[in-house]
Amino acid sequence: MAIYKFRITFEDFDDVVREIDIKSNQTFEDLHKAIHRSTGYNAEKPSSFYVSTDNWLKGDEIAYLPNERKKDRVVLMENSKLSGFIEDPHQKFYYIYNFDRPYDFHVELVKIVLDPDPNIEYPFLARSSGEAPKIMEQNSPQAVDPRGAAVSSEFDFLNEMNFVPEDTDELEAMGEMGINAEERDEEDETEESDEFGDEFSDSEGYEDESHKDDY
Repeated sequence: MAIYKFRITFEDFDDVVREIDIKSNQTFEDLHKAIHRSTGYNAEKPSSFYVSTDNWLKGDEIAYLPNERKKDRVVLMENSKLSGFIEDPHQKFYYIYNFDRPYDFHVELVKIVLDPDPNIEYPFLARSSGEAPKIMEQNSPQAVDPRGAAVSSEFDFLNEMNFVPEDTDELEAMGEMGINAEERDEEDETEESDEFGDEFSDSEGYEDESHKDDY
């Protein structure tokens, strides 16, 4: 049985690094929970690993607590052994923790050890560098994004609709509806302005006609 050493970094915080040693026959759920023992975050949040290319492009999804729409098209972490998804000695996984308030991670296999240490209980935190950013509170009136930007009420509205980052078509459709509504409002205002403009033009013409004989 081999031991995998994974290096885990926040996508937006390169100075926060965790290295976790884990058995090849353990699951993605084991790795998921080990990561959050090292960050202090609540592991009981909908999250997913994605088999990744070298350029961090997401492939097959391995999910924890998926919503109803995703259940039939993903595999579950608790049923997925790490060894079944390692195709490269430097295999990469893109990892999203907590879809309600997402944090993105890069997970990279950096070493394979053939003989486990009998004195170590795996998963094992082999290295911890940097403090994990504070988690955003779900009910905070103005939560702060890990990149320093305030999270708007629009984001909370999307959460109420169970919107997930993959549903970009829905978001684009909502945006187009808003744009079309604004265009209709502008057209109505233009028509109203033209109507009043014509009335004033007629009245001015009438006054001019009434004073012609005075000159």
